[in-house]
Amino acid sequence: MKFNHLIQINDPLNPLIDVMTREELWRGLVLRAEAPKLFMPHLDACELSDKNADSVRRMLRYGELVIADIVTYQALVSVHYQVPAQGDIPLSGMSMTIEEPAPGALFVRFEYDDGAPEQVGSEEAFYDQFRRSAYEEADIDTIRIIREMSAKGSSLH
Repeated sequence: MKFNHLIQINDPLNPLIDVMTREELWRGLVLRAEAPKLFMPHLDACELSDKNADSVRRMLRYGELVIADIVTYQALVSVHYQVPAQGDIPLSGMSMTIEEPAPGALFVRFEYDDGAPEQVGSEEAFYDQFRRSAYEEADIDTIRIIREMSAKGSSLH
């Protein structure tokens, strides 16, 4: 399943939405990678290793399930998550890219590729629709949490 969606960050037509800078948004996206429990309460543990300015390796634990991934950064532009094939888990990836079609008009494009073939049966397509919906809700929550942290003046400034 491959799909993407866009979330608008700044809306010049809506004065009720606090304007975020690219830097605040970027720090929030990096925080999601490096402190994922703030964004995923169902995550039991996350261990970081080999951290540098361009990437970090993570071990995520959800109950008995442990997933290793690699997060790479393109400063102020994108955060890419790559899950190498491991056990029953196929190679997959997700990226969050900041788009700015006009000065200050920030969006985040979320792109998913679960490594599965594009041609799927009707049952698989049915479950893919649920996965898309769950991913979109999680991404909306990610942006909501980043906004809340920014408004509170926490580590995003």
